[in-house]
Amino acid sequence: MIEISFALELIKQNVRPLPSERVSLLNAAGRTLSADVVSDVDSPPHDKSLMDGFAVRAVDAAISGAKLSIIETVLAGKSPSLPLTAGTATRIMTGAPLPVGADAVVILESTDFDPNQPSGSVTIHEGVSLGKHIMRKADSMRSGETVLQAGTMIRPHHLGILAEVGAASVSVYQRPTISILATGDELVPATDFPAKAQIRNSNGPLLSSMAARVADKVIDLGIARDHIDDLRSKIQKGLKSDILILTGGVSAGMADLVPRVLADCGVLQVFHKVSIKPGKPVWFGVRQNGDARPPTLVFGLPGNPVSTLVCFEVFVVGACQLLAGASAATRNMSCAVLLEAHLVRGGRPTYWPVSLKSTDDGRVGVRPLLWRGSSDLRCLAEADAFAFFPPRESNYQPGEIVSLLNLPVR
Repeated sequence: MIEISFALELIKQNVRPLPSERVSLLNAAGRTLSADVVSDVDSPPHDKSLMDGFAVRAVDAAISGAKLSIIETVLAGKSPSLPLTAGTATRIMTGAPLPVGADAVVILESTDFDPNQPSGSVTIHEGVSLGKHIMRKADSMRSGETVLQAGTMIRPHHLGILAEVGAASVSVYQRPTISILATGDELVPATDFPAKAQIRNSNGPLLSSMAARVADKVIDLGIARDHIDDLRSKIQKGLKSDILILTGGVSAGMADLVPRVLADCGVLQVFHKVSIKPGKPVWFGVRQNGDARPPTLVFGLPGNPVSTLVCFEVFVVGACQLLAGASAATRNMSCAVLLEAHLVRGGRPTYWPVSLKSTDDGRVGVRPLLWRGSSDLRCLAEADAFAFFPPRESNYQPGEIVSLLNLPVR
């Protein structure tokens, strides 16, 4: 049995990013760039005004009470036609190009100006300094400059940058395809009423929904019975995907055939059993595919649904991120204050279901839920997250800060 951190490192060592593809700008959010993005323009493309007001020569408007002649009005999208000379000003709007000779802008509120008489003069009530309220050409970025580097995960605010530099499509790493296979003679589809000794397949829909957040395509392989031929047939289909996730059949029971069949299909075990609760029996292996495509990653998750959920979030999500080009795996973690005493028995780090509550001082607090173990999926109806409790003999006390693995919202 290995530690969580070592398991994560072993996964990282066995991941090779997927090939690149081009996607449109509007489909790029959440993807990872596989090539640098270079600006094809200067930004701004000209010296421009940052405010509505008057473009001036600072030397003419440095003193309150200065009176300047207005020679023209320039709107955004238009170009000035007249240069400034001593004692003159140009009425200008935000974003408009500065006229030749201008080196400052006086905001409209700092002037005495009658908008009904656009020609004539303007009186400056507040002196202006050199460079005030202007932005010089290419102050933001220059043509030929790298504005986003390969490996950047594209977030919504990046879309504006991409649009500004003309990146109507970008090169990104592909997202993985994921096949999901539930195993067990006891399983029936959710549409069936379970007979004696049967249960409905809850892990299949659970994993399909969670995988859809991080995958390009999710393939539900249904249920494989605890028979070698059926397992082999469905596993071979799943190995055509970038990731194959199986649930059940990875413990030490008589019917736990999954590791044996995976080995027969050319999957090399990397680890089996991690010091984590729930999820100790988790299995990970790799099937090499030659140079044609990266190896197929195979996760054997425990059959109990809470174990399946925790292991997916802790181990599988990060592998998907690395396949899709991320330089490091990240988890949806945060912190909160524990609101009541809690004792975690045993020697394994534990993810315990909790509900979130606001404290009187505005902090986020958590209350551990009544949880009956890894098969208790009902408990999660009230859960917002899992609190992470490293093992220790004494109680965790109210007021202690605990880490949270947040449950996905979709």
